[in-house]
Amino acid sequence: MAGKQNTVRKERRGPEVASPLTASAGAQKLDRLVHERLRLGILSALSVNESLAFNDLKKLLDTTDGNLSVHARKLEEAGYISCSKSFEGRMPKTEYRMTLPGRRALERYLDHMESLIQAMRER
Repeated sequence: MAGKQNTVRKERRGPEVASPLTASAGAQKLDRLVHERLRLGILSALSVNESLAFNDLKKLLDTTDGNLSVHARKLEEAGYISCSKSFEGRMPKTEYRMTLPGRRALERYLDHMESLIQAMRER
């Protein structure tokens, strides 16, 4: 298809509209690190389990090795989870635990989401 050019469409946005949430939940920023589906799943699973092995998390979240590794590493770099590696016989074992900062981040995220839900129900 010579002659056709790819064009990038720019989305036009209207003026910023003040949210009814600005005084409460909207005033704080959503934690994008926690908000991503797989990372939220990791934190949620670890919040109700003392620790989980890599393969258990992978099965629970129905994801691939690569996806789990990438997202777990982001949470580890943020200090939200800790990772320990060991061997069981000759098999490597990676285990994850939620840290106190991770638990606080998840609680803040859940509080924020509850505030948003409450504000929408009050409309």
